[in-house]
Amino acid sequence: IIMANQTIMNEFFLMPFSDVRKLQLLHFVVFLFIYIVSLSGNLSIIMAITLDCHLHTPMYSFLRNLSFLDICFISVTVPKSFINSLMNSSSISFQGCVAQLFLFMSFLATELFLLTIMAFDRYVAICNPLHYAMIINKRRCVKLACGSWVGGGLYSALHTANTFSSPFCGSIINQFFCDIQPLLRISCSESHTGEIALIVFGVCLASSCFALITLSYVQIFSTVQKIPSMEVEGRHKAFSTCLPHLTVVLLFLGNGIFSYMMPTSASAFEQYLMAMFYSVVPPLINPIIYSLRNQEIKMALGRVLRKILLQKKAMDTPF
Repeated sequence: IIMANQTIMNEFFLMPFSDVRKLQLLHFVVFLFIYIVSLSGNLSIIMAITLDCHLHTPMYSFLRNLSFLDICFISVTVPKSFINSLMNSSSISFQGCVAQLFLFMSFLATELFLLTIMAFDRYVAICNPLHYAMIINKRRCVKLACGSWVGGGLYSALHTANTFSSPFCGSIINQFFCDIQPLLRISCSESHTGEIALIVFGVCLASSCFALITLSYVQIFSTVQKIPSMEVEGRHKAFSTCLPHLTVVLLFLGNGIFSYMMPTSASAFEQYLMAMFYSVVPPLINPIIYSLRNQEIKMALGRVLRKILLQKKAMDTPF
């Protein structure tokens, strides 16, 4: 139905990786592999933290939340993309696009809030250890985690409602998933005052979170430097719990900033590549970073694996 160049959309068409069938199948294999590796890594961390009683602490509770969030985050975009490549299709329903944008923005904002909370947790643990159990108790831990999810959902609802409040003059989304910027480019509305206001609010929110994370780590590294040189083990333990989180923060924020600052004149492939960096790479890399840099996670994974192997061996042994 077309009225005054405005189209009521029933479906959109996402940007395919390539029009060449062999490259589409290659894209399917690569994205499927990335998805399986990401699921395996994040599920391993969730399993290790859940089954190992040594990791039943607020810090690892937040990390388990982060791993679950990463599974949700990558599941919003990647499966649809590799299924479309396999089926030689690029369509997504209007309702599917709305749901994809809402979930993607919700998980994106929730991850930012959760990373900020994790930085605060490390600040309290290292800079104020005597009061840590009182400040970051179990009840407050649950409230902070739930607050990050609720805050992410509310922020996403505002963006999603505003993005789809205007009709669209086109149906081709120049991205492999429904994102705000490519959707605004095909909107019939010439004025994006509401969306610009929300983006400015989002930038201020992200800047505030980044400032809090930076302030936390300035205090943390200042405190760690004051640890006597003879207490090498204490200093190493502090760094081993902080550096993975700091690496994840820089990766997450860095990719997001570069992606959203990319000029509109960038080629379709460049936009595709940058979108991958902030939507696919963090959930893939985060479990690797935590597994390699955090000794307690490595030890817990080893204990869980040995326990599973012993149980399997006991089941296979005849009576």
